[in-house]
Amino acid sequence: MGPQAAKSHPGQQLVRPAGPKAERAKQEIDYGRRGVAGYVFGAFQPATGAALTLPYERRTTTNWVDFLGAVEVWIDPAVERVYAVLDNLNIHRAPDALLFSLLHPRWEFVFQPKYAAYLNLIEPWWKVLRSLALKGRRFDAWTDIAQAVERATAYWNEHKHPFVWGRRRRHRTPRRLGIAAPPNFALI
Repeated sequence: MGPQAAKSHPGQQLVRPAGPKAERAKQEIDYGRRGVAGYVFGAFQPATGAALTLPYERRTTTNWVDFLGAVEVWIDPAVERVYAVLDNLNIHRAPDALLFSLLHPRWEFVFQPKYAAYLNLIEPWWKVLRSLALKGRRFDAWTDIAQAVERATAYWNEHKHPFVWGRRRRHRTPRRLGIAAPPNFALI
């Protein structure tokens, strides 16, 4: 999910003026980031909608390989092939990560082209996770963010559904069968 720091996100907390005169409500002042940033690694199974996230204090090759080991345990052993769609981050191509793929032959790393994040199905899911975990909340420490992400992932997994890739479907009013739509103009 990228670096997440203890910072406030626009929320619903309003500060009311103390005077008897009616004035406009003003938003509480925020002075930016607090605490140390951390990173959230995530795995997503589009066919079932199941997700796994693990927070780490730093984005290192060791943490990445540790996360891959957690995903290996999380995925059903009956699955013959695991395709990991990755961006071109340096830790994804590190020698330790490539050794992981040699030790686990069912894994195949697929690197997406540069500037093509829309090809990775986890990207829209990160947007949903940010909305569930971070939107409208204030965090004072990295541990608060990690707990919020953990709770949001648990909520998602309780209500999971297959993730469909593509354009959003627009709601259309159903037409009655056998009746043509009336024209938008009249002839005189």
